[in-house]
Amino acid sequence: MNERAAGARRWTNKVPEVTLAFWVIKVLSTTVGETGADYLAVHVGLGATVTTLITASLLVITLILQLRESRLVEWKYWLTVVLLSVVGTQLTDALTDGLEVSLYWSTLAFSLALAATFTAWYARERTLSIHSIVTLPRELYYWTAILFTFALGTAAGDLATEALGLGFQLGVFMFGALIASCATAYLLGADSVLTFWLAYILTRPLGASLGDLLSQSQNYGGVGLGTIYTSLAFLAVIVGLVAWCTVRRASRGNQEDAAPEPHSSRFDASSTNRSSP
Repeated sequence: MNERAAGARRWTNKVPEVTLAFWVIKVLSTTVGETGADYLAVHVGLGATVTTLITASLLVITLILQLRESRLVEWKYWLTVVLLSVVGTQLTDALTDGLEVSLYWSTLAFSLALAATFTAWYARERTLSIHSIVTLPRELYYWTAILFTFALGTAAGDLATEALGLGFQLGVFMFGALIASCATAYLLGADSVLTFWLAYILTRPLGASLGDLLSQSQNYGGVGLGTIYTSLAFLAVIVGLVAWCTVRRASRGNQEDAAPEPHSSRFDASSTNRSSP
């Protein structure tokens, strides 16, 4: 028995079932990550460097805890996502603000990095489906891809809302419409893995635009709630949804997430019976 087969028998899939709750938590996690990092760097006065060191250290610790699990633990999974959101954002900000790299170039660079990750992942595992994260190598590829989706989403979002001058409100509408287009394409028979990853990338600029819209001053086109209240409100929703998902899984006996039936209308990349690589 080879190592990959043994790992597959020991693990159950470590990615949550892709439902509406998944997408809501994902968008809100992105917003909390961005507003939380801004709060530490600017309002608390830690600065970009210290904030990056703190969040990167927390990410390493959380990722180790996540990788040690052989099954899905909701709060560890989503904490890892939040911290990857922060670090991915800081990667883009470091290039843009620190090294003065154009957003056009950083968007291209992270697109190539993500494409390289997917290429290596598929070359080794012959699948990019998130419903098959049942071995350590697949999970490592998965989290690497997630990191680059956040970095790419940040660069592309900043390019659209700042460099191209679309603004927060139009950014929320535009990225929301693009995600809806991905969902529509999926329902019409487009490749499930492709539409999932495209939507996943787009949730990053959507969440950032939504966070900026709610937190920024009205003088800058925002609602003016501030980063503290925006972060706390979204964090409360995240905690509530994660707790609900955990209880729901427990009530089902902590069984492995089942793939949706062919007639399911959910926007879910876990389906492997339709055009998955």
